[in-house]
Amino acid sequence: MKNSTEKKPFPEKDMLFLPLSRQEMDERGWDAPDFVYVTGDAYVDHPSFGVSIISRVLESAGYRVAILSQPDYKNCEDFKTFGRPRLGFLVTAGNIDSMVAHYTAAKKKRSYDYYSAGGKMGKRPDRATIVYCNRIREAYGDVPIILGGLEASLRRFAHYDYWDNKVRRSVLVDSRADMLTYGMGENIILRIATLLSKGVPIKKIRDVKGTVYLAKKDEKIHFPVAVTFDYNELKTDKKKYAEAFGVQYKNQDSIGGKAIVEIYDEKMLVQNPPMPPLERDELDRVYALPYMRTYHPSYEAEGGVPAIEEVRFSVTHNRGCFGACNFCALAFHQGRTVRSRSIESVVEEVKKIVRLPDFKGYIHDVGGPTANFRYPACDKQLKDGVCASRKCLAPTPCPNLKVDHSEYIRLIEEVERVEGVKKVFIRSGIRFDYVMYDKDERFFKKLVKDNVSGQLKVAPEHCSSAVLRQMGKPDFDVYEKFRRRFFELTKSFGKEQYLVPYLMSSHPGSRLADAVQLAVCLKRDSYAPEQVQDFYPTPGTASTVMYYTGINPLDSKKVYVATDYKEKQLQRALLQFNRKDNAPLVAEALREAKREDLIGFGGECLIRPLGSNPKRKDGERPSSRKTQAKKGSSSNTKSKKQKKR
Repeated sequence: MKNSTEKKPFPEKDMLFLPLSRQEMDERGWDAPDFVYVTGDAYVDHPSFGVSIISRVLESAGYRVAILSQPDYKNCEDFKTFGRPRLGFLVTAGNIDSMVAHYTAAKKKRSYDYYSAGGKMGKRPDRATIVYCNRIREAYGDVPIILGGLEASLRRFAHYDYWDNKVRRSVLVDSRADMLTYGMGENIILRIATLLSKGVPIKKIRDVKGTVYLAKKDEKIHFPVAVTFDYNELKTDKKKYAEAFGVQYKNQDSIGGKAIVEIYDEKMLVQNPPMPPLERDELDRVYALPYMRTYHPSYEAEGGVPAIEEVRFSVTHNRGCFGACNFCALAFHQGRTVRSRSIESVVEEVKKIVRLPDFKGYIHDVGGPTANFRYPACDKQLKDGVCASRKCLAPTPCPNLKVDHSEYIRLIEEVERVEGVKKVFIRSGIRFDYVMYDKDERFFKKLVKDNVSGQLKVAPEHCSSAVLRQMGKPDFDVYEKFRRRFFELTKSFGKEQYLVPYLMSSHPGSRLADAVQLAVCLKRDSYAPEQVQDFYPTPGTASTVMYYTGINPLDSKKVYVATDYKEKQLQRALLQFNRKDNAPLVAEALREAKREDLIGFGGECLIRPLGSNPKRKDGERPSSRKTQAKKGSSSNTKSKKQKKR
């Protein structure tokens, strides 16, 4: 691969950020914007950020969009910065839910915000979508307000809120906005903008797919309705709430999905069926728009926006995920049907990255929700949509599953040929089960030989079959086969590479005995995770419904849930049994699980007896991780810090 010695400047001189201030709007000669886009994030004009994509899509259609980033939410003055927009306000909390951005799974306040300049906390309020809308109403009364982004999308129905520990109303109801868009919003917002610009009142726009609106109970609904639920029942009846989520989940396909209605006293909330996903040519056009590919220069004095570092030299090539893990909100947001960009489109974007002044020759990722998906799981999905009653990969692969990495291989190879590219890595999560189901090992071999940056992140999540079933993951033996083959290939290529498995404690279905089983597995494989993800009940996932109701909404069966704080502590400590400060908790967990046999000096023991002398004869000490590595252990024996998910 060639390395360019002369770089052209990028971005191009005639490219501009969208207005972030009144002065920047005036410099463009605008009397007023068509839309003011309010966001809880700092303004980063990069196609990994929803605000950037939607605003550039609107701009390409001829609309004027001004960005109101992280306004002072304590009063309404900042919301008057650009004046009253001609068509309305667009509102998003940002790239992630504002409560998740602010609080850990233990409900502790975070100290760092990746989406704010300098990582500074406090730039957006809790429940940002609601607060911003209230301030807009104070400033302009009945101006049209349209919600979008992840927070709105995942809170569009009545939803269990972990922080309030109750079922809250739809965010559309609480925000007093006029409309909510869910999922991937390019075609949705273009349709709404067209109607608004033609003079159609926002409260008359009722037939756009991918939208949610409030109406009188007797108003006509434009699409067939799957079911109607009453919020007054959902907030008190856990069985009914689980049933409602199951119906919602099964109607999130653009081909088979129907409208869903929730009653709020004298009004009804209507979710229209999903908008069809963007096809390849549409995705190519979206990613060809003139993004500046960095944060607005006004943030430079604060050190920039940390979130750009993860994506600056990376490319997204697909959308959607048919893996559909129960703890992941992708199925409820992007959907389970996969679409991808053309190889030519990705290569053109890489050529732009190569021209960035600080590019060193390394493409950090060519990925997406799941890196190694390029097409829908089967041909049937193109005609009939996704199956409502089963998953494509778990617990076992569907007989109709098409497994083919050939185009993804060509994509990576074409990117590697771009002048100036030294190396291409794949750092997005790959579905290791999908890799193992491929009888052709060309992708697996290429991945191990060329595209691993020392460590490959994978997500077995657990080893207990009972827990994995509730997660919607394949059985652990699939991961073990992948792990063995990964290290066989690594050795055959003369490399030193490692797997970094993501692990989760206290997921619904996990009892103390399951956590002990996972700890024993980690001990056997000589793997000591630096960080473990405790299950985080966030809106829009089946696992969150399980946590709240004790019912799996996809099969209506009861599920054990560890909600007691002490038990969650014990499960988490077991996964990091090697830490000295965890020893008392691990000992307590082992006693409760009646596994005192794992307390001692044998090689199979997790901890020594509390208060014992650590200096024993070599023959009585458990093998160290270093010793086990020399014996040929195939796990990651490095003690590198894993990044938080």
